[in-house]
Amino acid sequence: MSNQESPAEGLVEELTLGKRNPEQLARAKLVTETAKIPWRELQRFFAGGTVIFVSVDIDLVEAAYQVSQDNAERVKAWQAQGLLGHVADAQALEWYNSDALVWSVVVRPWVLVQPVQLG
Repeated sequence: MSNQESPAEGLVEELTLGKRNPEQLARAKLVTETAKIPWRELQRFFAGGTVIFVSVDIDLVEAAYQVSQDNAERVKAWQAQGLLGHVADAQALEWYNSDALVWSVVVRPWVLVQPVQLG
């Protein structure tokens, strides 16, 4: 996902052209639930152990979709590559101290977050 624009760019265009299927609709729903949020507002979720880090090297909506579909094979592969996992305490502290903004999307019981890259 581009950190500069909404993650909805190409997906919305496909859906408006009438190319709808359940997978696309599920992804579109996740897109509408994705937003930038200050890391500090997620502290209670972090403390509860329900925040999942998503690397900027993978698409946040795709990660959320795979988690929502319980695709254990894909999720485990990302975890093994260090692309997805619980937010480390050091990372959480860095984001807190810098008042970082993150992309977030909820896939109950998880809150998936991805750093917003500036520039």
